Amino acid sequence: MPEESTTPDLVELMGRAFEATSCRDFDGLMSFFAEDATWSPTPLGIRLEGRAAIRDNLEAWLAPYEEYKIEPERIMEHANGVVWVIAVQEGRPAGAAASARVREVWSYVALWEDGIVVQLEAYRDADEARAAAERLAEERG
Repeated sequence: MPEESTTPDLVELMGRAFEATSCRDFDGLMSFFAEDATWSPTPLGIRLEGRAAIRDNLEAWLAPYEEYKIEPERIMEHANGVVWVIAVQEGRPAGAAASARVREVWSYVALWEDGIVVQLEAYRDADEARAAAERLAEERG
């Protein structure tokens, strides 16, 4: 009987993290992050340190939206725990007409260790994010 792999499927885990975000399941989402994880949305010029700071920022980010979802268009696992994602965020601000939807495409680079995210970076430019993922995977090689 073949042994079952104990290596987590990072593409699957990343997809589940996005599902939790769309559902505003912040407890579930935070279970994917290390207690001391960092999150850097590079276009915003900030760096969040720790699960609590990440959660507070995400809750504030989503609060104005009556409807919100984020769906990955592409998730690619690089070597050494590095995952690159292109995702579409779409939402409708509270009180806005159904046609007043906001849509943005962001790219993410996640560094996973032992099945949890220790570092997450967000980019507006997919090529920049992919290059960052490739560099990070190589550095960790």
